[in-house]
Amino acid sequence: MLRSLTPASWKPLLTAALLCLPLAVQASDRVMHNALEAAREQRWQAIDQSVVNRHVLAGYVEYHRLKASLPGAAPQRVLQYIEAHRDSPLADWMRGQAISAYGRAGQHDRVLEVSAGVPESTERQCHYYTALLSVRPDEAAAGGQDLWHTGRSQPDACDPLFNTLKARGVIGPVETWERMMLAWRNGETGLVSYLGRRLGPAWDKGKAVMERLQSDYTAVTRVPTCIGPDCRGSGALFAAAMHGFTRADSEAALEAWRKISSHLSITDTHRRTIERDLVFYALVRDVRQHRDWVDGVMPRLADADLFELRTRVALGDRDWQGVISWIDRMAPDQRGKARWQYWLGRAQSQLGNANASRAAYQRAASERDFYGFAAADRLGQPYALDMSATRVAPELRQQVANWPVVRRTEALLRIDEPGLAASEWYNAAARASERDARALADYAQRKGWYARLVQTTIAAELWDALPWRFPEAYRTQFMHWGQETGVDPYMLMGIARRESAYNPDALSSAGARGLMQLMPGTAASVSRQLGLADPGPYGVLDPATNIRLGSTYIRDMIQRYSGNRLAAAAAYNAGPHRVDRWLRDNPSQEFDLFVESIPFHETRAYVKAVMTYRVIFESLNRGGNTSGVALLTPQEHQGRYDSTLQARN
Repeated sequence: MLRSLTPASWKPLLTAALLCLPLAVQASDRVMHNALEAAREQRWQAIDQSVVNRHVLAGYVEYHRLKASLPGAAPQRVLQYIEAHRDSPLADWMRGQAISAYGRAGQHDRVLEVSAGVPESTERQCHYYTALLSVRPDEAAAGGQDLWHTGRSQPDACDPLFNTLKARGVIGPVETWERMMLAWRNGETGLVSYLGRRLGPAWDKGKAVMERLQSDYTAVTRVPTCIGPDCRGSGALFAAAMHGFTRADSEAALEAWRKISSHLSITDTHRRTIERDLVFYALVRDVRQHRDWVDGVMPRLADADLFELRTRVALGDRDWQGVISWIDRMAPDQRGKARWQYWLGRAQSQLGNANASRAAYQRAASERDFYGFAAADRLGQPYALDMSATRVAPELRQQVANWPVVRRTEALLRIDEPGLAASEWYNAAARASERDARALADYAQRKGWYARLVQTTIAAELWDALPWRFPEAYRTQFMHWGQETGVDPYMLMGIARRESAYNPDALSSAGARGLMQLMPGTAASVSRQLGLADPGPYGVLDPATNIRLGSTYIRDMIQRYSGNRLAAAAAYNAGPHRVDRWLRDNPSQEFDLFVESIPFHETRAYVKAVMTYRVIFESLNRGGNTSGVALLTPQEHQGRYDSTLQARN
């Protein structure tokens, strides 16, 4: 997940932008900036309310004032605020704040008065269902049970709900045992102990069995099969024990399960949970001696992820008849995707069924993705871009600048609140009609808000608006550094688009930064290689610096793999040492088998996305014409994918 940084070095740029505005606007914005800071700190006397009331962002100061008055403020006042700001994220934020404040104060009637259905956060759901206990007890009980059945601690706000459900007998010893088993499965030892202390003597044998299994999973074949009163705790215990056993030793766990399965009286849900784990790990870890059992269980589980995994295993085995068989078992929506139609075409081709192969390739080639393009290459036909026009009527273009959401977004950017500006904009894009969403996208493009433009197309699901989804952001820098490093500039664009969606100040949870998401260590290492100073955590956010360093790094990866961009892209995402190992341990004769054999889902998706995006960028540069655009080079298409791909120095 990416979040935004606002480095201190940007402040002068914002100040310069303000100086281009009329003096009255500059003054009003300065007052609003100070007022919002004061409102956050509840320094009401420091706020010039007369100026604030006339500002387009007045609702933000009012938000903090109303929030501070909760839970004393009447629900009617909250609802009036929500109605007044219904086109802004402020409405949902205020509703959430009111639910939390009223809930903490035990004002249940007020919680229901301001609610608009089940809230999103767990804490607020607990307040909501607690409030429902007296008016819709069955709904409250169902919601409370869902919140209870988790293997992790829940917020303190849930305690009144849980305590009431316990008093009413909705949550009893069986439910406590089930949650205890979920906590064991998740490794939450503190919660296991807490819940265990709340179980009576009838569960002592079950706790003893659990303790034995914690130290020796293989004892699962020797412990009692009836746990708890009327054996009602058996399913939860065996599901938790088998989960740990399967992860620790998949082969032994499967052998144990085949011994005890028929002797257990457990629910279909628990049985399915156990068997899904067993199938998954047997396939991932290639436990071949149990393959017949796996293949016999899978049709009954009818799990989409398992069908995908089993098909990938068949591809790894070059079991082309098996590929066809497992694809045929997929649900129509899954089976119809370009990926699986492509592999159906490959399998039919390998088996000599030319007509069936061509029909499957034709279905795949109608889609705009990696396998759709690969299928088109097999057929020798152009790629299907299915691009929609991005024109917006002139009169609508003139109106959009005066829309409240646009005025608020502009004002928030002027007062250095990019996070709030993004929330305003994306909230509007997600709720807008297609006509209005297109107007917002067009406005973002004209303003040069590339990251906001891309996110607008995502929020509004404008999937075919390719010039907006793949804008010519930072084109000059990509072209320059592509030429300097000898790297295809469209691949550089594809990497940046995949990595950051063109947000120059993006920060990943792992610490990667900027357009091309460079880790600080990588940025420092490449800088030394180029004879440059380490740019540091904020210098690497500079687009030109980030593109230069990222271009150099991907160039090094391309050289490492003898010019092969698929392997290089995989290395950019997962690291070259992993790719070296994959090439050594799982060699492939063809590009598609290499991509499908990548163990990490994220890296498989990354490689396919980058190569797809580069095709789109190059095609857009040709006016949407894919003639002459190639997904792969001849060497990438025909070369071997094994250790020989690694360049020797």
